Amino acid sequence: MAKNLVIVESPAKAKTIEGFLGKDFLVKSSFGHVRDLKSKGLSIDVEKDFEPTYEISPDKKKVITELRKLSSSSSEVWLATDEDREGEAISWHLCEALGLDQDKTKRIVFHEITKNAIQNAIQSPRRIDKKLVDAQQARRVLDRLVGFELSPVLWKKIKPSLSAGRVQSVAVRLIVEREKEIEAFSSKSFYKSHAYFPLSNGQILKAELNNKFSEDTEVQEFLKHCTSATFKVSNLETKPGKKTPSAPFTTSTLQQEASRKLGFSVAQTMTVAQRLYESGKITYMRTDSVNLSETAINEAKSEIIKNYGENYSNPRNYTTKSKGAQEAHEAIRPTYISQSSVDGENAEKRLYDLIWKRTIASQMSEAKLEKTTATIDIIKNNKILSEKFIAQGEVLKFDGFLKVYLESKDDEDDEQSGMLPEIKVNEVLIVDRIEAVERFTHHPPRYSEASLVKKLEENGIGRPSTYAPTISTIQKRGYVTKEDKEGTQREYNIIILQNDKIDQKKQTETTGKEKAKLFPTDIGVVVNDFLVEHFPEILDYGFTA
Repeated sequence: MAKNLVIVESPAKAKTIEGFLGKDFLVKSSFGHVRDLKSKGLSIDVEKDFEPTYEISPDKKKVITELRKLSSSSSEVWLATDEDREGEAISWHLCEALGLDQDKTKRIVFHEITKNAIQNAIQSPRRIDKKLVDAQQARRVLDRLVGFELSPVLWKKIKPSLSAGRVQSVAVRLIVEREKEIEAFSSKSFYKSHAYFPLSNGQILKAELNNKFSEDTEVQEFLKHCTSATFKVSNLETKPGKKTPSAPFTTSTLQQEASRKLGFSVAQTMTVAQRLYESGKITYMRTDSVNLSETAINEAKSEIIKNYGENYSNPRNYTTKSKGAQEAHEAIRPTYISQSSVDGENAEKRLYDLIWKRTIASQMSEAKLEKTTATIDIIKNNKILSEKFIAQGEVLKFDGFLKVYLESKDDEDDEQSGMLPEIKVNEVLIVDRIEAVERFTHHPPRYSEASLVKKLEENGIGRPSTYAPTISTIQKRGYVTKEDKEGTQREYNIIILQNDKIDQKKQTETTGKEKAKLFPTDIGVVVNDFLVEHFPEILDYGFTA
């Protein structure tokens, strides 16, 4: 028998770690949680300090029997579950279920599966952190109390087999409230005007009016002023600008970017990241820290200098902005930064590529830009109108981190400004046409899975480990559906001034098209309204956080 028994959470991890530890160590998996509150009854003695009653989960009885046998014949037991509240609780439950002496059992943690990290962990074991365990137990007890006490009320008052939950009900509330905002929203139209000036070198300068009109009569009035007017460049201003790289990934930002860039659902991102972690390719994937270790920063530095040159390197540390972040881990990064790609399934390769690029970019120089703004006066009868046309351009002087990576946004702006054509102050421009196009105000966007995660995180609701299961649960329960919405056709107006003649035409566009957004179902709305009305303190965002 091996002298040392090491217990980890997942079998994939066990195989990798056993390879690093040698023949004196046997690494076995607990396959996640081994005990939970009894499934029958409340299993919490509210009168006795909320004392919980646990049982070994039916599907874990075989695992526990095997681990008991192995632990009794090993001289040393090492608990190597994940380094978070859940992981700490699993270690404690294993101690209880296997009858281990907590003072003699060694608890080790690591957040990357490398030979170095594992051997360092073995050199510095600790005891189980009872405060972390209690934090997890308090959360579990609270979850049971909310679910167990509220769900029967829903069965009685609305319909059987419904469920309420501490985090899930609040997530549904966010989606229902957003839907109500959308229903209450009434769209207003306005006009955005652009002028097109052909230049002598064959280029066209496009400039936007610094004023939006709400009525077509105002547009007509303005365009009349522009007939036979003179257009003159009154100011050219050039300012240096810069773009800074984003911090390395946390669980939440990885879920958001993988959704925007790769089209992954939140659950899919976590499944793929788990596989990358367990095969030793990335650091732990449940984290809200943006820190990188000294080693990682140095590795990134040499990688950047080798591939892009000294001037692209700018090592830096980031600090987290999220509420209640636990800084125990590092950010999510490649285990070996010199490895820019990995083998495996397509999804693993794509997610790894995203993580590698984001990590490298975070340690690179800022991009340097030059922003030019041209102001064009409208002069009629020797009088300068209060409205101005503004043309903006941007020149990239040094690409820096953009050589590797640019973060996506939820609402991509379709108008990217390029370089401004060559013009001079006091130059008189000839206008080809001025177009005023009717646009409409938008209702607040519905949540996608990724933007819901962002909102939960901003409110301090849930932890990196709970975002994906929460979003899956509310869909499974039928409170929320993820669907695409077909757009509708809408007419809009274009008013054009050309050759001193004002013309008007109508065009149609598709509006309101949405992809993979979260919509509350009728039952979701009914349950939410009932809970918010009768149990406001439990559905309160602050309480849940």
